[in-house]
This record gives sequence, C-alpha cells and structure tokens, in this order.
Amino acid sequence: APQLWKQAEARNLEIIDATCPLVTKVHIEAKRYARENYNMVLIGHKNHVEAIGTYGEAPDKITIIETEEEVEDLSYPENSKLAFITQTTLSIRDTQGIIARLKQKFPQIEGPKSSDICYATTNRQEAVASLAAKVDLILVIGSQNSSNSTRLKELAEKMGTRAFLIDNAEVIDPEWISSDVNNIGITAGASAPEILVEQVIERLKTDFGFKSTEELRVKDEDVVFQLPKVLRDIS
Repeated sequence: APQLWKQAEARNLEIIDATCPLVTKVHIEAKRYARENYNMVLIGHKNHVEAIGTYGEAPDKITIIETEEEVEDLSYPENSKLAFITQTTLSIRDTQGIIARLKQKFPQIEGPKSSDICYATTNRQEAVASLAAKVDLILVIGSQNSSNSTRLKELAEKMGTRAFLIDNAEVIDPEWISSDVNNIGITAGASAPEILVEQVIERLKTDFGFKSTEELRVKDEDVVFQLPKVLRDIS
C-alpha cells in the first residue's frame, strides 16, 4: 500500500519491492482508473492484506465488496465511469457471480482485459475440483489466514469431501483419518513451499500406514517471475 512506502521512506529504510507481479497488475489498474476519474468496485475480502493494499491506491474511489448481495447496496450515477477489479486469490466461482450481478445492475461497468485471478490459484482450484471425487479426505497445506488456501478447503467441502486446512504435517489429527479413509488428497496454497508437502506425505506414510502416492497433473505451471533487481545483484 502507498502508506507503507511513505512510512518506510520517512524512516530512510531500504525498500525491496517483492510484490507478486500479478498483484502489481491490479494496483496499476486501480491507479489508471483513478487517474481517469472512474469509481471502482474491488471484489475482495475487506480485511485481507492484498485488498487493503489495493484500496490504498485510491481510497476515495474504491468500494470493497465480498458477496453478490452487496451489489444491491451500491449506487452510482447512471452512465458514470465505473470499473471493477478483483483480489487475485479469490475463487473464480465466487467472482463470476458477483461480476455478472455488477454487469446486470451497471451495464456501463468496465473490467480488466484479462482476469485478475492468479493462475496458480485457478490451477489449484481446478485440481481440487477434480481431486475431490477421487478421495475420502483432502488436506490443504497453507496458512490459516491465506485466502487462496481457505478457498481450496471450501471448494473441496462444496464438492462433498471432508477437508482440513493445515499449517504443517505436525498438526494432522489422527481422528481425521478413520478406518474408512483409504485415499487422501493433498494440495497446497500458492505460496506454500514444496517441503511442507513432502513432510505431510512422509508423516502419512510413517504414522498412518499409507504406502503409495500418485500425482494428479491438471496443468503444468511454467511461469517464472524474476527476483527484484537488488536481490538478483546480491545473488
């Protein structure tokens, strides 16, 4: 958020911007719409750090909403300049309904040329939708305050499969794994390191007797973002 940059500059701190480029894209969209005097609807979670950061780019122009029902509370002059942007870690299923309602109520509303939803988030949601029908239980590895990890858990449950959000292998509760659990699906939030996945697999084998693993490939991710220049120079 711009406020954090100002605070860091006021303290003469060295700033290393490691913001995900996909989040930066949304910030750029927000600033452009603000320059062109658009009002904006930000689809996101009001208390999420990403939504707070985007909101900070133009607080007098942005309204944050989380549900389709909140669209009905919005009011803008007819034919006024209006655009929507989205938090990158939301569920596509959730945003589609809200966007459709926005377009129905405000025909003039504009949006980004391409989806703001993170490709890694989208891929994981598709994988969970496919995985849920094949397993008895899904473990989602990710932080408890991770939006995209929470969406994965919720999606699995909507598909009718029990799911738990875990920080690491140590918190797996033996009571979750009853005698009728023969197949367990494992997925992870977009920022969870691979070693956490490996540790979960190892504990399931060591402590719970699972013998084999099978990788479900839905999409290959070959997108690579460069480190900030100052970090590239150090390395």
